[in-house]
Amino acid sequence: MTDRLGTALVVLSALGFGTLGIFGKLATSAGLSIPTVLTFRFLLATVLVWVWLGARGKLRLLSGRALVVGLGLGCFGYATMSLLYFVGLEYLTAGLTGIVLYTYPVFVVALAVAVLDEPVTRRTISALVVALAGVVLITGAEPAGVDPRGVLIVLLAAIVYATYIVVSRKTLSTVDSQTLTAHVLPAATVSFLAFGSATGQLSIPTTGESWLVIGGIAVVATVVPILAFFAGLSRIGASRTSVVSTIEPAGTLALGAIVLGEPVTVVTLAGGALVVIGVLLVES
Repeated sequence: MTDRLGTALVVLSALGFGTLGIFGKLATSAGLSIPTVLTFRFLLATVLVWVWLGARGKLRLLSGRALVVGLGLGCFGYATMSLLYFVGLEYLTAGLTGIVLYTYPVFVVALAVAVLDEPVTRRTISALVVALAGVVLITGAEPAGVDPRGVLIVLLAAIVYATYIVVSRKTLSTVDSQTLTAHVLPAATVSFLAFGSATGQLSIPTTGESWLVIGGIAVVATVVPILAFFAGLSRIGASRTSVVSTIEPAGTLALGAIVLGEPVTVVTLAGGALVVIGVLLVES
């Protein structure tokens, strides 16, 4: 029962994260700017996560170097990745954006080899080649919805996210992941608040539709998957969590087709499969 519950929670987490691209497209349709969407996404997520941790007596404030690293990860890591993701979303379908971003676990391993002196293995090299081959296949075949600029932007987002994870891994040796998240979210909020104000792109949503989209991004695509991921991880462990999480790009692809009517081609499916196979190679 515990394993089934843990697996279900990780599936819920993956599907929740997979809705981000869908809500991003809906936000564009509602006329919301990227800084506005991300400011309110992280602001609402911060409030909900802090309330949840506080209610469980698990809210801890960092200090010293850990505080600096936590805030830095939010300001320059998670915020940058999110910005690049949403910019890339303007060039690609939600499904393809999800597939390209999901190359990040392979980049995590590659960076760990380069930065943390982890050993280079044939499996690592094979995983990187297979995952990138999937992206090349999708881009080279030029199915509907593909723009090479978008692919490059989202690949950069994946590399930034991988860097964020590698740095986080070192921090998590002394700080638990939930506490780190509670500091990353407000730091990202401040980043987009400053960026949006400086560029004149920040505004307060005025319609019910806009607030529904922002609420969906904050709750369905951020808070629920974060909390479900932690809960599932504690039950089934890191390895199984990583494997189960590979349904995320498939979920985004399916939701994009169902909700937004995005095209799904054989080439897209083949490229997506290669990305997932690459991820499974490094995590198995």
